[in-house]
Amino acid sequence: SDATLNPGGIRIGTAEIYRIVESMDEIADSIVIGQKFNSDIRIILFVVLTEIYNFDKQLEKKIKIKIRSAASPRHVPNCIYKVKEIPRTISGKKVEIAVTKISNGEKVKNKDVLLNPGSLTEYEKFFKKNKIK
Repeated sequence: SDATLNPGGIRIGTAEIYRIVESMDEIADSIVIGQKFNSDIRIILFVVLTEIYNFDKQLEKKIKIKIRSAASPRHVPNCIYKVKEIPRTISGKKVEIAVTKISNGEKVKNKDVLLNPGSLTEYEKFFKKNKIK
């Protein structure tokens, strides 16, 4: 993935976060977005866990510590949530832009390019329910 996050004016490549998080035994897949928040961007990380692990405060803390130590404090997500599936294009790329749009209350128009368009429903329900806009 080649998307860039820009919290506080600091450029962060999403691949930097994926490299760290997806090296963890607990994490099967992940997607990270930058959501508009208080005139800035906040980093939100969604993770798909490997079957034998549960998402709890301890794992959330472990992920944040790992990112902080392997990258920088600026790379640490503001929020981390568990999801069932990461949306991808037919060619297998993560669809950060679609999840970002959903997080900001925007519509995703071209779902035909997605391998798993139904996966976006989880994010739509999540942001509607949690109102973290």
